Amino acid sequence: MPKIRDIELGDFPLLLAPMEDVSDPPFRALCKRHGADVMYTEFISSEGLIRDAAKSVQKLDIYEYERPIGIQIFGYDIDSMRQATEITEKTHPDIIDINYGCPVKKVACKGAGAGILQDIPKMVKMTAEIVKATDLPVTVKTRLGWDESTKYIVEVAERLQDVGIEAISIHGRTRKQMYKGEADWSLIADVKNNPRMKIPVFGNGDIDSPEKAVEYKNKYGVDGLMIGRASIGYPWIFNEIKHFARTGEHTEKPTVKDRAAAAMEHLEMSVKWKGEVLGVAEMKRHYTNYFKGIAHFKQLRMKLVTSFDLEEIRAILRHIRDHAETFAYSE
Repeated sequence: MPKIRDIELGDFPLLLAPMEDVSDPPFRALCKRHGADVMYTEFISSEGLIRDAAKSVQKLDIYEYERPIGIQIFGYDIDSMRQATEITEKTHPDIIDINYGCPVKKVACKGAGAGILQDIPKMVKMTAEIVKATDLPVTVKTRLGWDESTKYIVEVAERLQDVGIEAISIHGRTRKQMYKGEADWSLIADVKNNPRMKIPVFGNGDIDSPEKAVEYKNKYGVDGLMIGRASIGYPWIFNEIKHFARTGEHTEKPTVKDRAAAAMEHLEMSVKWKGEVLGVAEMKRHYTNYFKGIAHFKQLRMKLVTSFDLEEIRAILRHIRDHAETFAYSE
């Protein structure tokens, strides 16, 4: 049974990936309820934490019911990352996670996130300093390499373990691939099968169904799966995977009424946590998935993703919930 230090994770843990403007407390609450074993916050800028920037500090909000939870930090300067680690530790997460995987230009091209994959010695040195700066377990999220010619993840994972990380999550693409093409899990398996690796190895990338989750678990032998994009607007994915892994059978899909109720609850939590303007705006990425596969839904979906009027959105969601039986899934 995999553990991060003394944190029990269950037989085959499912982790909610850290996703910018997605993995916030409202969304994490729904994912926890629907079976996520470990969750990570949105990534937090080390420079923002040091400057006490409001958006960065707000992302440190964690709640008891979320545990075990990791706070993820990113940055390019080793001293800033060490200071950010000390600030983060004071909010008492269970884990501090380092983002070495974000491929977005504004992050990677400054040498943070996946950008550090171009400087492995610095990556190892930064990790060692962060481990030294905290008593909490430190984990890493990263990618296979910067591009096709630099997929050194087997060696990199071993070196990071040697300086003290206690788990690693690997996205099966390079930075250059961004989110295109198919994730290559064979190298993730090579990390797991390296006889020198003693820490849990979690795989990430393209897990979008219970069948694929179980297939990849069996084929690649990882200690657990990290789920990202497939959970957006669909927090049920975690329990669906667990049920299928246990029984070989599918749970019943959430009904249209279930989906509308979850979207309504998510919206209200989002508005309460972020305020009306941001709360309404950041929910938009979820609506398409909440109502995916429903026939003749285009007009309502367009209203949901274009309206910034909270009362109008509430009314649309109430209408869907109260008239759920009139909606059908497309074949």
